[in-house]
Amino acid sequence: MQKVIGITGGIGSGKSLVCKVFSILGIPIYDADSRAKSLMNNDLVLKESIQNLLGEQAYTSSGEYNRAWVASQVFNNPELLKQLNTIVHPRVRQDSQSWIQKYPKAPFLLYEAALMKAAGDGNFFDKVIVVNAPIDLRIKRVQQRDKRTEQEIRDIIARQISEEERLKIADYVIENDEQHPVLEQVLHLYQEIGEI
Repeated sequence: MQKVIGITGGIGSGKSLVCKVFSILGIPIYDADSRAKSLMNNDLVLKESIQNLLGEQAYTSSGEYNRAWVASQVFNNPELLKQLNTIVHPRVRQDSQSWIQKYPKAPFLLYEAALMKAAGDGNFFDKVIVVNAPIDLRIKRVQQRDKRTEQEIRDIIARQISEEERLKIADYVIENDEQHPVLEQVLHLYQEIGEI
């Protein structure tokens, strides 16, 4: 059975950078968030389920997932968000299982997602990597990348799970704080995970 390692981190932590380094080392990466977006746009059964839950406005007239409108509907409605996740998450899981089958010879696989539970807690992960960075540095990175205001970024961070909660699920932590070289940490993990 192929080893699957979950990798997560808060907005601006640098998990995409870490994934890029693993990818250069030949590790296949499943990006759950972008796959979910693709499925919501292209999977006809999933589109129909989302429209049944949220109405026709969930998609634009050209058939694209209306992300901004959906976000406005579920942002302050935890029950509706839960129902949406109940529709989307099983389809992403099914998609990821098919993806895993494509890489029987890789040393291990990485599953990148913003939301994650501990390895084995209702998922198929052997271990979980958390990419960690100080909040002020995360805010600075997101401001440079997305041109958002500091308050917008702080609001996003407030909606995500806390660093303390995220670190509780970590089997490995990569410190992306500009003090500890990321490349060294990734190379060390690449070797360590390859041996488990």
